[in-house]
Amino acid sequence: MMSSMEYTASEMMTITAARLLKNGMRCFVGIGLPSLAANLARLTHAPDLVLIYESGPIGAKPHVLPLSIGDGDLAETADAIVSTPEIFQYWLQGGRVDVGFLGAAQIDRFGNINTTVIGDYRKPGVRLPGAGGAPEIAGSAKQVFLILKHSVRTFVSRLDFITSVGYLDGGDARARLGLPGAGPGVVITDLCVLEPEAPSYEFIVTRIHPGVTREQIVAATGWPIRFATDTRETEPPTEEELLSLRDLQRRTRSAHGEVSSQE
Repeated sequence: MMSSMEYTASEMMTITAARLLKNGMRCFVGIGLPSLAANLARLTHAPDLVLIYESGPIGAKPHVLPLSIGDGDLAETADAIVSTPEIFQYWLQGGRVDVGFLGAAQIDRFGNINTTVIGDYRKPGVRLPGAGGAPEIAGSAKQVFLILKHSVRTFVSRLDFITSVGYLDGGDARARLGLPGAGPGVVITDLCVLEPEAPSYEFIVTRIHPGVTREQIVAATGWPIRFATDTRETEPPTEEELLSLRDLQRRTRSAHGEVSSQE
């Protein structure tokens, strides 16, 4: 049952992303928006979602959103803790991760992402957090979900730096590189949902969030964005989803302060 409650674009984005995670999936989670969506999924429709973090927790069930991969709540609530090399070599590179869930500062039309620098690498305007485990997640997870806010600053015609590969320059480029994972299957933003279109593997809009126009999406994208012929409207949030999300964020703010809002 849909809710009559009002919601923000960020809430729409997070809830849409959470819905994509199915119960029992093994999900390698990035900090920030991916962690928010993944933990919302675990608290609602996917209680047996297995959350894996880069620092070694497997089956983490944090009470509030973690501030980093080193947050003690991840270790204390996990089913098991292993070393970081085991997470990557046995779980990720061994093909045991169903979905890698990543954020980004920039993305291009083929799902390549940048989390390294904005501007020239040698004299960047902004130094970003860096690669971390994202390149390995993007390369080896069975599939990849990406979540980020939609603007011309984030959806760019050319990345300032390719941190993690999607489909490179399109077509069979990824396959020729020999990467084991299927690559990014969906991009969720605060305006819409995008999916790669074969055979080019360029991302096109497949769902538009309620109240958002095509003109808004075109204006917020740094390349000539295309729309699927059967583009449909995203289902709005339910009351349960909104209340669960807001309660999670409230508890997180109470524990960590506004720094952890992850919106």
